[in-house]
Amino acid sequence: MERFGGGGVGGYEVVAEQLSRQQERHYRLLSELQTLVKALPRQARGDRGAGTVGAGPAVPWGATRSRWEGPGPDPQPMPVAGLKQELFHRHKEAQQCCRPHNLPLLRAAQQREMQAVEQRIREEQRMMDEKIVLELDQKVIDQQSTLEKAGVSGFYITTNPQAGELTLQMNLLELIRKLQQKESESKKAFS
Repeated sequence: MERFGGGGVGGYEVVAEQLSRQQERHYRLLSELQTLVKALPRQARGDRGAGTVGAGPAVPWGATRSRWEGPGPDPQPMPVAGLKQELFHRHKEAQQCCRPHNLPLLRAAQQREMQAVEQRIREEQRMMDEKIVLELDQKVIDQQSTLEKAGVSGFYITTNPQAGELTLQMNLLELIRKLQQKESESKKAFS
């Protein structure tokens, strides 16, 4: 006993009590997690079933939470309505100034211009959608990587939506979120 800082046992008791509380918390969270997994539909659980949720290392909520959140709102939404409104007013002014015999030609030109603008808008929206999808895919990969490095069971980098792996990971994330919420509620109750 001398080797470990004197003959007193009090320090060991405090450490043992802390370890016991942490172990109790760990088993309580594991039990709650298994209950939540059992509540999932069978296909949402993947091949693992309800009883195979491992007691992996705890992931600090704040460490990965920012990676779980999706991209924020686009800071500059495309002003489609304003562009069309401006074009409509410009066309109307041109028609009012136009001589009657040139009106069919002007309207045809304006219709082509409107179609070109609508085509440009569709193309820009398609490119924006592709950009958003790529950003979301990268967020998912970052999230998977972070959770895999943290040692959370069931997380690894995958982009195969057909195998159900992503669905399983999303369900695991939802379970982790619910456990974190219960943990926060229980801390508030004791505060």
